[in-house]
Amino acid sequence: MGLHGNPLELTPNLDRAARENLHLPHCFTPQPVCTPARACLQTGRYATANGCTRNGRRLPTTLPTLARCFGEAGYATGYIGKWHLAGSDQPRGPVGEEYRGGYQYWLGADALESVSDAYRCRVYDGEEREVLLPGYRVDALTDAAIRYIGEQREEPFFLFLSFLEPHQQNRFDSFPAPTGYGERYQGRWTPPDLQALGGSSAQHLGGYWGMVRRLDEAYGRLRDALHSLGLLEDTIIVFTSDHGCHFKTRNREYKRSCHEASIRVPGVISGPGFKGRGQFQGLASLIDLMPTVLEAAGVPVPPGLDGRSLLPALRGERAPADSVYIQITERGVGRSVRTRRWKYGVWSDEQKEDDQAASYQERFLYDLEADPYELDNLILSDEHEPVRIRLRALLHAKMREAGEPGAELTPAVESAEARPLHRRKVYDDEVNQ
Repeated sequence: MGLHGNPLELTPNLDRAARENLHLPHCFTPQPVCTPARACLQTGRYATANGCTRNGRRLPTTLPTLARCFGEAGYATGYIGKWHLAGSDQPRGPVGEEYRGGYQYWLGADALESVSDAYRCRVYDGEEREVLLPGYRVDALTDAAIRYIGEQREEPFFLFLSFLEPHQQNRFDSFPAPTGYGERYQGRWTPPDLQALGGSSAQHLGGYWGMVRRLDEAYGRLRDALHSLGLLEDTIIVFTSDHGCHFKTRNREYKRSCHEASIRVPGVISGPGFKGRGQFQGLASLIDLMPTVLEAAGVPVPPGLDGRSLLPALRGERAPADSVYIQITERGVGRSVRTRRWKYGVWSDEQKEDDQAASYQERFLYDLEADPYELDNLILSDEHEPVRIRLRALLHAKMREAGEPGAELTPAVESAEARPLHRRKVYDDEVNQ
């Protein structure tokens, strides 16, 4: 986003909405992996609480979801786009009605990247019939959303529109932007962490920026459609993402890392109750969005959620959250706590059946005020031992709040992961292990 310092003017529509409504500059995913993050969004619970701790897990049919809560309140509910919550034993495309989380209208695919391409958007309707939508995939899904809104404009509706972009097209390991967009941005600007660490950004960043630009245009088109129907002032719109992308700088793929490039996501909420709210001073997590939008719409919030509505903090009735909790439970087990200034994380390669671990080793400590791009790991710094002890206790508390049993957090040892990057002799070989 431009409001986060990107100089390429990729997000004029999002930036405008953020300035005029509520901007969450410190918004985070609690799980930087597709299925777990989406389950957290739909349920307001951590992945270890909703059971979707890794890709391929199925969203439980017994939990309250956004769709079920809005549906019970009399809203028409619709889902368009990527789902990724039907379970690994189901087809990658059509999703059976019992696995749709309670959504009434359906036009999507479980793994959209597996059944469609950038210019061949294949989805499935409520009868599990194949539907080919014309145009670039972002535009095709946006057109479908606008049609749905037009049909539902006479009654309250809740629509979840789930794009794939700017995710990579997995089977090609590419970021296919609309024709001409990748070339427009190739080589123009690279964030400092990607400049320092390399990875695949030189190859892919132009396409990624092009995708982001088209998403912003789609966001603007949706707002225009609501405006033309007289619904813009009466509709709450939330924009966010399930995870970020570190372009193979922190490991050998694109996410599954507790670093900012993986976990920090955009957060913009506009509409009734959010207009003119400005920048939110606290930290927000995707698990907070379910209780926030339910309360804002006057829909009962189910008990037992891990997330907290942001509205009491906006009204001054409660202090904003000053920390968020991050879990990784695939290809190893990671846990992290992030405050306004500090990032502290632990890791274990000994993953149990419940996707937790009996013990973790301290892996990193970053001072985000002095080092916002996380290039100087302080985990072995004697000077920062008091900070490390305090954050270790905070992480333990977060784990207990999330329902995880007490696990041992052992001190860091001298290793490639624990050394500051500027002291390493070889970047790629050590960073990408």
